[in-house]
Amino acid sequence: MASLGQIIFWGMIVMIFVAAGLIILILSVSFAVQGLGGSQGTVDSNNKWPIGNLGEDVILSCKFKTSTNSGESTSQVSITWKKKGLSEVVYRYNKGAVQLTEQNPQFKDRTQLFSDAIGGGNASMLLRNVKMKDEGVYYCSVNAPSGSGTDSVNLRVAAFSAPKFKWVNTTLTAEGERWFPKPDVLWLDVNDNVLNESETSFFNNSAGITRFISSLQQITLNDSYTCIIQNYLVKAVSRATVKDIEISTTTFFSFSTAAAPPILLPQRHVLAATTSFFFWIYQLT
Repeated sequence: MASLGQIIFWGMIVMIFVAAGLIILILSVSFAVQGLGGSQGTVDSNNKWPIGNLGEDVILSCKFKTSTNSGESTSQVSITWKKKGLSEVVYRYNKGAVQLTEQNPQFKDRTQLFSDAIGGGNASMLLRNVKMKDEGVYYCSVNAPSGSGTDSVNLRVAAFSAPKFKWVNTTLTAEGERWFPKPDVLWLDVNDNVLNESETSFFNNSAGITRFISSLQQITLNDSYTCIIQNYLVKAVSRATVKDIEISTTTFFSFSTAAAPPILLPQRHVLAATTSFFFWIYQLT
């Protein structure tokens, strides 16, 4: 009969062989997937939840790994953009040539790739003159010597613009020309306290785009005031300072980068960096 020490010894040997076998199996599967050109991360998007501003252009991000430091030869790369729910393609590029015979009429003369950047792994698509019906899920598929893959981009459509300010006597007025969906508007003082001495009126055009006029009463000369305009997609923060007869303003926008809408509360007018990104617009009037 084997001793306890022998049982433990042979048990450890079996465990070592089992662990080695699992490692070899995992590596084999990994190499096999890469050999088929289907490795994860071959195709990816820097912005999976972009927001297009109605009537303006938007870039749907898509990148792919290249096989060499010098990039891919464009004659070996095929790129296809499709939209969920449409049988025709949005855009197709096949080995150095644009192929739009099967393009959906909705996107005629409105789409373009960055041809000079394809060899470096850029398959992003420019979509011109964004329309409401453009909203939806898009798929970017790439077939290249370095591998093949597909990634999705969920385009949301909104309308937003920086407000214009006017100052008459002791009243400061902000006017937003185009917003969709309809936003909430509130004012803060220099200490980020909510001000209740304001009135806001909303006007909708035939396309459902909202224009608003919001007036803040009893302002103090040389003080700064913040107007926050926000819906579940876009948030604009505009700070206005009244000096003598001039108004200096600064506006920045933040955008929801998640599927769930953000909480529409001022909270010192800052959104968490994990749920939105920012870019600045400087407006001096």
